[in-house]
Amino acid sequence: MSDDLKAIREVKAEWEEKDVAKTVSRFPERKAAFETTSGIPFERLYTPLDTDSLDYLRDLGFPGRYPYTRGVQPTMYRGRFWTMRQYAGFATAEETNKRYKFLLDKGQTGLSVAFDLPTQIGYDSDHPLSAGEVGKVGVAIDSLADMEILFDGIPLDKVSTSMTINATAAMLLAMYIAVAEKQGVDSKILKGTIQNDILKEYAARGTYIYPPKESMRIITDIFAYCKDHLPKWNTISISGYHIREAGSTAVQEVAFTLADGIAYVQAAIDAGLDVDAFASRLSFFFNAHSNFLEEIAKFRAARRMWARIMKERFKAKDPRSMRLRFHTQTAGSTLTAQQPENNIMRVTLQALSAVLGGTQSLHTNSWDEAFALPSEKSVTIALRTQQVIAHETGVADSIDPLGGSYLIEKLTHEIEDKANEYIQKIDEMGGAVKAIEGGYIQREIADSAYQFQMAVEKEERIIVGVNRFRQEEPPLKDVLRISPEVESYQIQKLQKVKAQRDAVKVSATLARLKEAAQGTENLVPPILEAVKAYATLGEIAGTLREVFGEYRES
Repeated sequence: MSDDLKAIREVKAEWEEKDVAKTVSRFPERKAAFETTSGIPFERLYTPLDTDSLDYLRDLGFPGRYPYTRGVQPTMYRGRFWTMRQYAGFATAEETNKRYKFLLDKGQTGLSVAFDLPTQIGYDSDHPLSAGEVGKVGVAIDSLADMEILFDGIPLDKVSTSMTINATAAMLLAMYIAVAEKQGVDSKILKGTIQNDILKEYAARGTYIYPPKESMRIITDIFAYCKDHLPKWNTISISGYHIREAGSTAVQEVAFTLADGIAYVQAAIDAGLDVDAFASRLSFFFNAHSNFLEEIAKFRAARRMWARIMKERFKAKDPRSMRLRFHTQTAGSTLTAQQPENNIMRVTLQALSAVLGGTQSLHTNSWDEAFALPSEKSVTIALRTQQVIAHETGVADSIDPLGGSYLIEKLTHEIEDKANEYIQKIDEMGGAVKAIEGGYIQREIADSAYQFQMAVEKEERIIVGVNRFRQEEPPLKDVLRISPEVESYQIQKLQKVKAQRDAVKVSATLARLKEAAQGTENLVPPILEAVKAYATLGEIAGTLREVFGEYRES
């Protein structure tokens, strides 16, 4: 027995000998009627008696070592800070390019691209279904010409770029590769992430195009292509963020996200890939909500669970395959239009929970996002929030400041146990795809969202400024609005690209893509070929629609 295990066993024995348990049980109001957002009872006092001493220490471990409860790197932020990656994109590629340069000048350390709705679901800006949505919730990207403008003057060999894109992820990745090539940058050194997580779209967000089977094929094709051509690229960001935004609890966020991760790993193995050939490039994306302590425990539990899943279930041997690396975004759904300045405090505490939980990169929301896209002033405050946490608070000076806290370790165990119960149910249904097709995951999320809203309306959960501490306020002024002229300008640019490109070459590349889709070969090379010919996003997505069809929720 190690000295550490022996010491903690002796402490527990001493507590038991002195009958401390009886004293603790009489502690005033120890059994308080508090619960986390996941319904986990929250007691007012935690002691070594609340967890088995041997399991407690064994599971805790050390940073950078299996099961990674305390972090995926041995030194965590003592080596370097998390990547400060503000999510941005609006209107045209020209406007968004200016915002990126503004953020980089303010000290941002990574880019994160938000795309408009037509781009997310595979329609060009001139499509009838795009009317009124062009450039509204992100930047409009119709072709390689837009992508060239988006990254003009930004050296892709020096920045890492995250792209929140799913159904059309292969097309946007191909455009990024093509822009890098034009800059003279070898794809083998490109760093970044595509979200590429289609399962959570079916369950929680809705920007899907193709049926699950065909979507999973595209995803595993990306895995295979990047293994050889973009070895430093994160091929997927398995997202719990949108599951949480849709109303799930913290436990459900962990469970459903990891269940999706299991489905992707199994699909890649079924497609003939060795687990250790691709698993190290999987990444995750979590939400940081307002229940501060539960969120910290959630991140730790997810990390430990994934390590065990990869080692025990998929027999991964490379330690890098077992590490859950994740990006965090503060919770957009918690931002209130009432007393919006309060959102600065909410975002600060949420960001701090992500840092204490060991995130690898972080986006902090802006205080005015309940009204509109963030202004330059508000996004600067959001970025400065991260910088203050990093440089002024001292929380990054310790590798794992809260490791060993009785409360945190107890919550971590509870979240892990409850999330594993969900995963077992999903396994019994045949996996995440079957659970989504049967509506199970959607119902669970909807039920949790309903219960939370009822608790708010009954004032069982207090939202400052919303159901308590209300006050009269003047309307908010000076928010960022997208001009209606953006749409007409974007359509003019698109028409110019179509007029100047080689139409015969475009047709040939699209025919080649259709042939590949009808067969079994990897789809990324023909998509890249079409992109380089300036085929539009809508044309490429439409070609695949002809072969794969579209998914319709039952």
